[in-house]
Amino acid sequence: MRLIPLSLLLATALAAPLPLRAQAPAAAPTSAPVRGPTDLKPGEYLWHPEISPTGPIVLVVSLDEQRAYVYRNGIAIGLSTISSGKTGHETPTGVFTILQKDKDHRSNLYNSAPMPYMQRLTWDGIALHGGALPGHPASHGCVRLPQAFAQKLFGATQRGDTVVVADTKSAPMTLAYPAVLAPVNAKGQALPEAAEGSPDKAWWNDAAAPSGQVGILVSLQDQRLYVLRDGVMIGESPLKAAALPAFQGTTLFVMGQGYADVPSPLDAHQRLHQWTAYPLLGQDAAQATPDLLATPSLPMALPADFARQLYQVLVPGTTLLVTSLPAVRPSAAESGMQPVLESEPPATIHKGS
Repeated sequence: MRLIPLSLLLATALAAPLPLRAQAPAAAPTSAPVRGPTDLKPGEYLWHPEISPTGPIVLVVSLDEQRAYVYRNGIAIGLSTISSGKTGHETPTGVFTILQKDKDHRSNLYNSAPMPYMQRLTWDGIALHGGALPGHPASHGCVRLPQAFAQKLFGATQRGDTVVVADTKSAPMTLAYPAVLAPVNAKGQALPEAAEGSPDKAWWNDAAAPSGQVGILVSLQDQRLYVLRDGVMIGESPLKAAALPAFQGTTLFVMGQGYADVPSPLDAHQRLHQWTAYPLLGQDAAQATPDLLATPSLPMALPADFARQLYQVLVPGTTLLVTSLPAVRPSAAESGMQPVLESEPPATIHKGS
């Protein structure tokens, strides 16, 4: 299997991950310390769209954290510092859609002030755009972004994409504390209740998203597997992690065109797909997560019916993210902890122009 390192995984975790098994060795330290969203300096951002290359965009703006989280096809791909509305001009909370885009916009309300890469959220003046980030709320209600990040986000979004603005200080809600999975889908709808209400049962609903890009997330800490299509959850299953090889870290797999001449553990009547592995979180090729979907013990880890349904949705380009980190972050009331962003070299953290 070809192994190509990526420089970053945008994975939000609660704390240092616990070993999957007692005998699992601790992961080797990365070349740079772990930095959380609150550690980024004003104007800094992280952007790695290759983690989820296609699918609908959801942006979550956390006013109390002064951060914006970008998800594509339900998986985190970016994080940025922001500057929202100051006292008397507070940025409104809620679920919005992008109404208009203009890369060279100027304000109709404030002396034609430049609003580069403007993405309008309301018709009365609230928008996302590039601008100055002093490190605190300072705008007249808009969400200012680093100039370079605003340009990248502008190029990735389209009219109608969902933007969630949340503030736990004024209205406690878990949306302000995103994790690896987007807290809402592309239509602004929360994750299915089954994702939280049936921890011991698998479910599958193809009708929720009949077509689109497929992404799979496996959290060995949560011992769950999530399947998303077009940014919508279409399946979820408990995963008996004790039946799988013990490891620490995170690996991204991308499915290719070829097959191996052996049966797939997902369905013994079908051939095994070939995947390319991208080790993350400081792993090198020797430490990479084993190919989960080729693990002989997989039938003991997943319900058989769910495994067969999973095989049916696999197409070239499908992504599989396997991590020892949590996939869904509990609310602040449950944990009281700040999210942690795992990264490698400081060079991957950009300063907005």
